[in-house]
Amino acid sequence: MISTQNKGAGMKRWFLILSLYSFTINSFAEDTHFINEVSIGIGESKDNIGIYRLGAKKNFETTFFESDYGWLSGYYEASLNYWEKEGDQIYGIVLSPVFVYYMGSKSNTIHPYIEASIGVACISDTMIQGRNMTTNFQFEDRVGAGIKMESFDLNARYMHYSNASIKQPNSGIDIFIFTMSYIF
Repeated sequence: MISTQNKGAGMKRWFLILSLYSFTINSFAEDTHFINEVSIGIGESKDNIGIYRLGAKKNFETTFFESDYGWLSGYYEASLNYWEKEGDQIYGIVLSPVFVYYMGSKSNTIHPYIEASIGVACISDTMIQGRNMTTNFQFEDRVGAGIKMESFDLNARYMHYSNASIKQPNSGIDIFIFTMSYIF
């Protein structure tokens, strides 16, 4: 019998392979913009740790599974994070390939979407408010939904940080965050 921990590692492995494939395709694209969007986010964990996030995005230049109902694409995101509660602070940097399924026709000016990602993070400290994150290396898992308009992207996300049981204890942290992006 396969444990839940091994299933999660296998899923992360396939996600990484698909991300590398998308990165390889985008490396040869003729796009002159290194960054397509900048974002700012604010959120909170279930135990009231404040979360603040600044990000920069580079959109995929390819699409997959196009149909009359939508298409799959995505972006790469680099972000700086700040977590705070009652004087405890953690700073972090995150790199994530994010896959997005846009609904509707490409010709529409408003595109609702859902997104998912497994990224990597490096955090400045392993303790915040008694929560032991154990390692500075963390995975950032996310699922979200949003609306992309001509110049703005608004979304809500659930994010989970943990070290995938690389080392115990593996307390992890769950975050709900709202983000707004400006599109160049």
